[in-house]
Amino acid sequence: MKKILLFCLSVIVCLCGTAQFRTDVAMPYRAAGSMCSGGRCVLDIHYNPDTAGLPVVVWFHGGGLTGGDRFVPQELKNSGYVVVAPGYRLLPDATVADCIDDAAAAVAWVFAHASEYGGDPSAVFVAGHSAGGYLASMIGLDRSWLRKYGVEADSIAGIIPYSGQVITHFALRRSRGMSELQPSVDEFAPLYHVRKDAPPYIIITGDSEMELFGRYEENAYMWRMMKLVGHPDVRLYKLDGYNHGDMARPAHHILKAQIARILHSGN
Repeated sequence: MKKILLFCLSVIVCLCGTAQFRTDVAMPYRAAGSMCSGGRCVLDIHYNPDTAGLPVVVWFHGGGLTGGDRFVPQELKNSGYVVVAPGYRLLPDATVADCIDDAAAAVAWVFAHASEYGGDPSAVFVAGHSAGGYLASMIGLDRSWLRKYGVEADSIAGIIPYSGQVITHFALRRSRGMSELQPSVDEFAPLYHVRKDAPPYIIITGDSEMELFGRYEENAYMWRMMKLVGHPDVRLYKLDGYNHGDMARPAHHILKAQIARILHSGN
């Protein structure tokens, strides 16, 4: 009940005074002198310094693990959330494992520091589009990545990937001489880590005829496997009429509705 009241209060605050929100940029989430260079392992954090106990959304950008940069989605600004947008290392200067490790380090930082920015560490949601959705799923389903930083993946309140890869990421398959249309499932595939005791898992994709490399069908299979192992809260949304790139904007509406539902059901 406390979380519900705080969430409702945060919505009222954002409607009545959006100017109270601010964004701090390029904050490092790794210690100085770490393996991460080039300014990639930093994050932007959008928050209201006058509130406390707000849900937190960690947003990983897309770009195929080879491009893109951190940003706070406009649709999530001033919406009653603390929004954290981490950067991460990119191929070919890094490995896929480096990308996932950076994502885990950033989320661990959020758990440690969320309350300093008005966030609730017990209401941290991890989301992202495309490659960002892949990273969100990997660190949320494979417990080993966050455990390295002393955080249990099951502390995440919800995993919400937008059109994320759930088989082995095509960037890794390319490095092995495989094509984007040659599927593979190994420890670098979220599908490999299907489990019934994972956090709530909300899958969102674009139109099945307009998505990238059969991404809808890939995620539909993931949804089915999560259902078959007995996961109690896995959902699949298909946004008809939207391609891989365009689906992110309408997907934010689903994210907001699902965060409210999950917070409500947990109290």
